Amino acid sequence: MDETQILVLYYSRDGSTAALAHQIARGIETVDGAIARLRTVPPVTAAMASLSAGADVPAEGPPYATHDDLLECDGLALGSPTRFGNMAAPLKHFLDGTGVLWLNGALDRKPAAVFTSTTTLHGGQETTLLTMMLPLLHHGMMLVGLPYTAEALHRTTTGGSPYGASQVSGGGRQGELSGDERELAQLLGRRLATAAKALKSTRG
Repeated sequence: MDETQILVLYYSRDGSTAALAHQIARGIETVDGAIARLRTVPPVTAAMASLSAGADVPAEGPPYATHDDLLECDGLALGSPTRFGNMAAPLKHFLDGTGVLWLNGALDRKPAAVFTSTTTLHGGQETTLLTMMLPLLHHGMMLVGLPYTAEALHRTTTGGSPYGASQVSGGGRQGELSGDERELAQLLGRRLATAAKALKSTRG
């Protein structure tokens, strides 16, 4: 059977967004024939345009993403910690470099989902998720969220949003997910992979 490749692309500094990425990947791979491909992006500093040119591939963890990863994937999960209610600069810089893919419609009709982590419950989770959606919509991607039929979305006192999976990392919870956060992240992965399988045959 032809595999459905889902790219889980994220930036993480303290491990919280990475923890969500791994749970989303687990959810993806519960769908028959779906494969998760974990990728990250290099850091960016205010003094430099980017460290991406010539940046060494990290010795541990996922490799840095390339445009080929986007071309080859059947769906995309995009994750970032919040920076003043917006995605982090390294991920934004990577997306800003995808103009050629936009011109060619390379991501048109591929499903996408977003996820984030903040230090506090009201630290900008929903605005970060929404701003991450904007470039994906410009690429013609079809967004997948979390429905209120998910019981964990009603009971969570930590992360979780209809816009995407999220985590609250404050109070020493860096990289540690609550049960509801894990459940919602895995559900998002399953929904994304299921949508990707259904849409794959419609793209010519």
